[in-house]
Amino acid sequence: MGKNLLDLKSLEVSEIHSILEQAQAFHDGEVFHGLEGRVAANLFFEPSTRTQYSFNMAECKLGLRVISFNPAGSSLQKNESFYDTVKTFDSFGTDLLVIRHVENEYYNQLLGHVNAKILNGGDGTGNHPTQSLLDLLTIRQEFGRFEGLRVAIIGDVSHSRVAHTNFEVMQRLGMEVCTSGPEEYMEEGMHFKPFEEAVRQSDVVMLLRVQHERHAEHMHLTVEQYHDRYGMDRNKLAWLKEGAIIMHPAPFNRGVEIADDVVECDRSRIFKQMNNGVFVRMAAIKRALCD
Repeated sequence: MGKNLLDLKSLEVSEIHSILEQAQAFHDGEVFHGLEGRVAANLFFEPSTRTQYSFNMAECKLGLRVISFNPAGSSLQKNESFYDTVKTFDSFGTDLLVIRHVENEYYNQLLGHVNAKILNGGDGTGNHPTQSLLDLLTIRQEFGRFEGLRVAIIGDVSHSRVAHTNFEVMQRLGMEVCTSGPEEYMEEGMHFKPFEEAVRQSDVVMLLRVQHERHAEHMHLTVEQYHDRYGMDRNKLAWLKEGAIIMHPAPFNRGVEIADDVVECDRSRIFKQMNNGVFVRMAAIKRALCD
């Protein structure tokens, strides 16, 4: 009973649509009772604002009790392992574990060893399933379909779990996906287009943060150079197709990949994405504990 949500690659397209339908129902005002008193532990071993606290909000809306984990004040500081930390919370009798960790596919060491359902809040540079689902919900609300849409994912692709998850699932749903940005951040097999061409041809322009914390070396471009070449500003808005939208998984660096006055312009759906995150995570929780 109930299902983990670890990645999207393992889900059938029909399952993805089912989660999105439930998320849209929550968005439209559906109220669900049946999880009151269940306990969720949010175990974020990496910093997070949107994912952690939108999960928290989703859990509260569904009536769960929430335990929030503080790594800095935990026995991790006494060299307790990741596995033993998670097992500790599972031993308390939690029903749901929402986990983010720097290690790719961290969940493989937990499967079969914990009783609680696991929702992946992001693993290293690998997967971010609920972020991709909220992106998909936002796109579906905007265009009413996926098939035939063109998406450009621009920026630090190689270090982005959002880019990796979206590239795979969006292609599976019938979208044409390209990447663009500095050559050092691109990956083989992820169709590349020059920045201006990518922006002009796309229905969805998804900008990514430069993830300095994951880089072994400093970016060879200055902030000013990056913004000039790959940042979205007011002048470049004129390149957008009619009806095209701007998205960003956030946090965003104003003045780097996006200008301050573009963050909330009429083409931007960035804060709409954040709003949709609550409903997608409600759907993921319901699926984990009920479906």
